[in-house]
Amino acid sequence: MTGGSLGLRSSGSYGSLQAQLHNGAALPIQSTSVSVSVRKPQKMLLQSSREKERFLLWICKLAGRRKIGMLLVLIASAAVILSFISAMSKDEDASEVPQTNLDSSYHVWGLVSTGETALHNVTPPLTSIKESKTEITANPYQESASGDNETQPSVAALPLSAIFTRHPCENFSFSPPPADRKRTGPRQQAVVFMPALPSASPVLKNLTYVSEENLVVNVTNGGTIFGGHPSLQQRNESFDIRELMSVHCGFVRGKKPGQGTGFDIDDADLHEMEQCRGVVVASAIFGNYDMMQQPRNISEYAKRNACFYMFVDEETEAYIKNTTNLDSIQRVGLWRVVVVRNLPYVDARRNGKVPKLLLHRLFPNVRFSLWIDGKLELVVDPYQILERFLWRKNATFAISRHYRRFDVFEEAEANKAAGKYDNASIDHQIEFYKREGLTHYSPAKLPITSDVPEGCVIIREHIPITNLFTCLWFNEVDRFTSRDQLSFSTVRDKIMSRVNWSINMFMDCERRNFVVQAYHRDLLEQRLASLSRPPPPVVVHESPGNSVPRNVLHGIVKAPPSRKLPMRRGRDRKSSSRHHRIKIVKENNTI
Repeated sequence: MTGGSLGLRSSGSYGSLQAQLHNGAALPIQSTSVSVSVRKPQKMLLQSSREKERFLLWICKLAGRRKIGMLLVLIASAAVILSFISAMSKDEDASEVPQTNLDSSYHVWGLVSTGETALHNVTPPLTSIKESKTEITANPYQESASGDNETQPSVAALPLSAIFTRHPCENFSFSPPPADRKRTGPRQQAVVFMPALPSASPVLKNLTYVSEENLVVNVTNGGTIFGGHPSLQQRNESFDIRELMSVHCGFVRGKKPGQGTGFDIDDADLHEMEQCRGVVVASAIFGNYDMMQQPRNISEYAKRNACFYMFVDEETEAYIKNTTNLDSIQRVGLWRVVVVRNLPYVDARRNGKVPKLLLHRLFPNVRFSLWIDGKLELVVDPYQILERFLWRKNATFAISRHYRRFDVFEEAEANKAAGKYDNASIDHQIEFYKREGLTHYSPAKLPITSDVPEGCVIIREHIPITNLFTCLWFNEVDRFTSRDQLSFSTVRDKIMSRVNWSINMFMDCERRNFVVQAYHRDLLEQRLASLSRPPPPVVVHESPGNSVPRNVLHGIVKAPPSRKLPMRRGRDRKSSSRHHRIKIVKENNTI
């Protein structure tokens, strides 16, 4: 076999462009017999076939040896792997992978991963994806902006590898592991990144709060006595950011927060809360609505330096005393339990918004706070969370966006459908915001990634601008409904339109990396009761004219136990067992 014959065989087998294209038309591939003009004599062909047979026998003998056989297998497998890699690289070079913003890929990933949801029923995602100079939105049936009837490619048409590999939560981590055992662990590494000085507050430098000893009740202004009944004019003025400001922020009556204001706290607890100066982790359970969850994986540094406070009402306190070991200093595990009396609201969930949004008033000397709802279990050290979402991002406020919805109008409809609040009150709030300019979410709002937060976790630095934001957010909750997701974007957008300040809205899947959600107490008790409940009794149907239960006659249910008869032999034993069966039937007779 010569080099020339190999070249002829290759060109004859696959053909060439010159042979296939003639005057723009594709011609059939020529066979080997046609393309080869010179044929070898019959004797040379016979000799070459014998050489092939000898070569194959020689290869088989070598392959029979263990070492050489393994070498051949390795060579073959390496060739297959190299061919596969080259094919994949060619495919990647041929098609350019679309580039997307990490903040918006979560929405695209969610649309593709949930096959139950139709893409045309979903609001467009945060950003459009460009592939080959063509915009791709989440709505495959949406017409182009020019008015043409051409439909844009759907997100489902994208390669799965191009979508799933871009999901930021796959590579999510709080801090890198230590290089060796002698160095400090990741939780201690996070403390190193704590800023030495407070962050700068744009425009606003000094924030004070309205306090009125002799408050005149004016229900026409809206809100409650606890919030001070601010008028609409006072509300609008509070969004005019200035260097010195005084706004309504709860606790209007009384000497200071927690004393004669509503939401009253014992002096000993208030003194301890004032001593907290670094990081506070806070939660609340009102109306005995949740089970207390103990934090896990907390470093010794955090146990010594961070404060852990759980606010409860008297009803929840009584339940804790009956089910948990509450020591003399009001501690259950890491939590210091603070009992709140004279609650300002009838609704337990609305009472929970007071510590959630007004932690800076309850802890006046704290620098950073981490709020988690009572149903959540903290499983990551708080310093790691602060480093990941505030210090690393150079942010002062962080909250996760909703896992499914990012439009306020959709959130309002979902709240109405689930019966979360009075539908008329929700409609009134949305209509009020619409008159102020609230619109549906669209990519035009970028870099804002969502209008709906999850809200069960709030991470922030206590500086004037973030304190103002939570004050005004609380005022909206006090004036309208307790569904804080509905008022979040309105307050945020009003402040961001006036000062250079933003919120780190991270993805909900990142939140699920450091908190574990449990059932509410009533749902958990119902679930446990359903699991421990005995099976229902068997219904016995009697046939007419026969009083013997059918389940006994047909052997469905075992007959009730009777006294044990002595064992007999032979014929007496058979008659005894027959007598025993007749007696069982008579005992189950209802006559």
